Amino acid sequence: MRLGGFEPTDVEPRLARELRAEIEDFHAAYCELLDEGRIEEWPDRFTEDAVYRITGRENAEAGLPVGLVYCEGMGMLRDRAFAIRKTSMFAPRYLLHYVTNTRVLGVAGETVTAQANYMVLQTLVDEKTTIHQAGRYFDRFRRAAGRLLLAERHCVYDTLLIDNSLVLPV
Repeated sequence: MRLGGFEPTDVEPRLARELRAEIEDFHAAYCELLDEGRIEEWPDRFTEDAVYRITGRENAEAGLPVGLVYCEGMGMLRDRAFAIRKTSMFAPRYLLHYVTNTRVLGVAGETVTAQANYMVLQTLVDEKTTIHQAGRYFDRFRRAAGRLLLAERHCVYDTLLIDNSLVLPV
């Protein structure tokens, strides 16, 4: 089994290109809202029954579900966004999300599986910009009301050492 558990299937090349462009547009809007700190809008990019998790590569390769963040369903996603905005205290920062190398891995009905690389840069006040996290997204998108939404986003980060302030979504 591949990292992330997504096995590629044959997708007609023209359809793969169209879906890749649509997913890249999704990523651009997703990154923009996180970079602008519009955390309340983050759950709107997911289906009602979505799963969102952040897991270290070592655990993902071992098939272990243990991770840093686990949200199941819209209620948990909204709770996380609310907690970040209203109850968490952390140093002010700027984030820049970059998503590259988007690949469509499969299509089954209204569900599209995809993979992409991501990197999040972080700038704290009076400090140099650092790489906050780098890894891969393993996504299952589902079409709803004419647009793609995340039914599952598994963020697999590469490093064993992580910033102790992993608060915001990646």
